[in-house]
Formats: sequence, structure tokens, C-alpha cells
Amino acid sequence: MKLSRDFLLHNTDGGESILVPTGRAGFSGVVRGNKTLGAVLELLKNDTTEAELIAAMKARFDAPEGSIETDVKKALAELRKIGAIDE
Repeated sequence: MKLSRDFLLHNTDGGESILVPTGRAGFSGVVRGNKTLGAVLELLKNDTTEAELIAAMKARFDAPEGSIETDVKKALAELRKIGAIDE
């Protein structure tokens, strides 16, 4: 899976991540997230799997394993819902 080319990622100086759809996207609006979502989106710039995402997030963040897995799955579900991921 990979971040759709129909979405652009911008990271602000304050650590906020903003995902903006292009005119080709079937979603209108802006997705705003924290550093955790930003890390997921950065990893999705390259083709990856859910398991690889979870492993990378575990290596990057000091949080309970179950929490990281739940957060990644939730983020992916929301991104899929708006068409931001190409499978």
C-alpha cells in the first residue's frame, strides 16, 4: 500500500501534519494530524505493508505494542475511507 498521488502531505513547523486532496481526489476537505499520523503518512510515501508500518512505528515511538498497532490500524482505516491509500 502507498499514499495516493491524489493527496499531498505537508508538515508544519509546529509538528502538525496536513493531508490535502488534489482536484482528482474523491474527498474534499483537509486531514490534520499530529506527529504520529505524520510518521504514518511519511512511511506511506513508499510502498509498504501494515506489518512494516507497525514495526517502524514501534522502533520510532516508545509506547505499548498494542497501542501502536491499534493506532496504526485506526489511521489506515480512516485513510482508506477517504481514498488516500492505493492498495
